[in-house]
Amino acid sequence: MKVIVVGAGVVGTMHAWHAVERGHEVVHIEREAEARGASLRNFGQIWVSGRAGGEELDTALRARELWEGIGARVPELGFRAIGSLTPVRGDLELAVAEAALARPDAAARGYKLLTADEALQVNPALRGAFEKGVAQAALFCERDAAVEPRTAQLALRKALLASGKYTFLPNREVRDVSGAEGMRDAAVRDDRGEVHTGDAVVLATGAALSGLVREIAGDIPVRRVRLQMMQTDPLGEPLTTSVADADSFRYYPAYASDALDALNAGQAQDPTAAAHKMQLLMVQRLDGGLTIGDTHEYEHPFAFDTHEDPYEHLVRVVESFLGRPLPKIRRRWAGVYAQCTDTTRVVHRQKVREGVWLVTGPGGRGMTCSPAIAETTADELGW
Repeated sequence: MKVIVVGAGVVGTMHAWHAVERGHEVVHIEREAEARGASLRNFGQIWVSGRAGGEELDTALRARELWEGIGARVPELGFRAIGSLTPVRGDLELAVAEAALARPDAAARGYKLLTADEALQVNPALRGAFEKGVAQAALFCERDAAVEPRTAQLALRKALLASGKYTFLPNREVRDVSGAEGMRDAAVRDDRGEVHTGDAVVLATGAALSGLVREIAGDIPVRRVRLQMMQTDPLGEPLTTSVADADSFRYYPAYASDALDALNAGQAQDPTAAAHKMQLLMVQRLDGGLTIGDTHEYEHPFAFDTHEDPYEHLVRVVESFLGRPLPKIRRRWAGVYAQCTDTTRVVHRQKVREGVWLVTGPGGRGMTCSPAIAETTADELGW
């Protein structure tokens, strides 16, 4: 079988990976020299802890297993099974963590409630949180992991090229897609006038929802979300886990409970965090720098500039956890990802022509869930 994949972000690349793994030939088309969207502009977190139960958690757990296996074969991914810590401050935040531990799927997520001393042993860099009394405990999730988002697609592509079954065609924008008819192949035409035929086409176009996607699929139930993030110079010491703050309880569906309702009613968010729909997520990169975010903007048109108040808020929170000044911020950026409007759906997977499938809208789950999303596509299409 010959599979044409359009879009070289992490979702498209994982579809190419599964096709090659199953012995098929892949032609991979990308409009840029390499992917430039949300697949690079993220934390690189394989984030199991906050996922909703049922299909979403099952997908995240399966993806976590796949990431570990792929990481063993492609060390350049920088896969690390580091887990995550969420420091909790006060009885209301502690009650949400305790409610999470009472979930029937808590063991599958690897939840543990650690004392301040235990959390400090797990992540000594968080001395500000656990030595100075800022936090009294922490929710630990041992199933969380990380990869390097800026280089993951490059590492996967290098491995795919070594298979001899993979062709990468950058700097080409697909203009038209034709479905298969009878024994005829499905086909895509790029902006160089070249036509590429195959047995199946997967459109993994990320947050590009207009143009070709609208022409062939109409208005799909997927929205675009904008976020802001930043990265620092090396910390100078290991940050041994990913880190979240308790605002993540308000954002991720796994923490929904009466205790969360009480937190929302009894402890207001910082005004900046509330205005920008914020949480703290933080991961250390292999070079020692910290990736820190994030905000959420849902209303169009998006701002074309970044706002400084959210960055200042994040610096305050991080410095309170570290108990030291943050290293120099060397990068700030904004990114846009595609999210199903029904946020309980893991992804929007739609047959738009015979032999042609559109796969988009995983939201902030794209990096986490992409290997399992692509595996499901391959299974459903009978690759």
